[in-house]
Amino acid sequence: MVELLAKLFLKEKAEEDSPEIRQKYGVLCGLAGIIFNVSLALGKFIAGLLSGSVAIMADAANNLSDAGSSLIVLFGFKLAGQKPDPDHPFGHGRVEYISGLLVSVLIIYMAIELLKSSVDAIIHPGEIVFEPVILVILLVSILVKFYMFCYNRKFGRKIHSEAMLATSLDSLSDMGATAVVLISMLVSHYTSLQIDGICGVLVALLIFYAGFNSAKETINPLLGQSPEPEFVERIEEIVSAEEEIIGIHDLIVHNYGPGRVMISLHAEVPADGDILALHDMIDNVEHRLKDKLHCAAVIHMDPVCTKDEQTLELKRVVTEIIKEVDPVLSIHDFRVVTGPTHTNLIFDMVVPFDFPISDVDLADQIQKKIWKYNPVYFAVIEIDKAYTKVKK
Repeated sequence: MVELLAKLFLKEKAEEDSPEIRQKYGVLCGLAGIIFNVSLALGKFIAGLLSGSVAIMADAANNLSDAGSSLIVLFGFKLAGQKPDPDHPFGHGRVEYISGLLVSVLIIYMAIELLKSSVDAIIHPGEIVFEPVILVILLVSILVKFYMFCYNRKFGRKIHSEAMLATSLDSLSDMGATAVVLISMLVSHYTSLQIDGICGVLVALLIFYAGFNSAKETINPLLGQSPEPEFVERIEEIVSAEEEIIGIHDLIVHNYGPGRVMISLHAEVPADGDILALHDMIDNVEHRLKDKLHCAAVIHMDPVCTKDEQTLELKRVVTEIIKEVDPVLSIHDFRVVTGPTHTNLIFDMVVPFDFPISDVDLADQIQKKIWKYNPVYFAVIEIDKAYTKVKK
């Protein structure tokens, strides 16, 4: 149904990652979530009253909180879609992450409350009444939640929405929670075992686990996580498509929310090239990144000597030396400054944040290996940190 509505009302004239299309998908899925969850909550409240089951009432309360979560997601997409203004020049895209975090907090709070009521049901168990209509309600709930999981995951991946992916995980945990409640009803009906409270505890723990995972997924982009490797590969592919660009480094991605991404990088170009032609080429690459990846790009040109045989040979030697230390290390901005008593090899070395050797010890180790190759050469090393995940 939601997919049909998307095809009917969301005419994708713009690309799926554009703010306008993302907002429309978010609003549609938010409204659908409110309708589905309110309907399920009403059905389960009726089933809970008929049966006297605390586990069913807990599951109903969980669906009601899910409706509130869907409302938060809906408003989150509406706010995130607002245009940049003087106070927020990078837009309001991070509101979507905040809405996802609020959903996670609400889920965790509900899990704690359900855990309390379930423990009380274990201490003071009550009689559970079984009716066929209750079985039907629970089975329908599982099917509806599976459908909600499917469309939230599908559209969440389609528009790269952490809030919608968090909602899909919550729907998956809700399926497990309702399945536990269903098992509880059947066991209580066909045996003398009273496991309603125990099942309520299991439901609460499932909900808590889903809330914790979704909170972690939404906090990471707010804290400034590394960009996805696929996104980095797309950037490298677009930039490296130009023959004049020899290599790229110092790539930094600033994420201000979906559709509000800024990137900066250094592009190595021949030092003897036409500066005006190279500048025009860099401008074209920046526009290409904006058109294809919906990001603002700033590219710094680094001139590189491509015809000096001594510089090229020494760069090859130093590259081999650092690769012997660890293949994840790399260098750039390599220069050679010759003096009367020694020669300086000046370069930047990219080191991952979690590298096991300290920067000082690593530079010292590299220097000793260079001296072993030739004691005339002195390494002047500037340590750079890898702001994207280094390929291993």
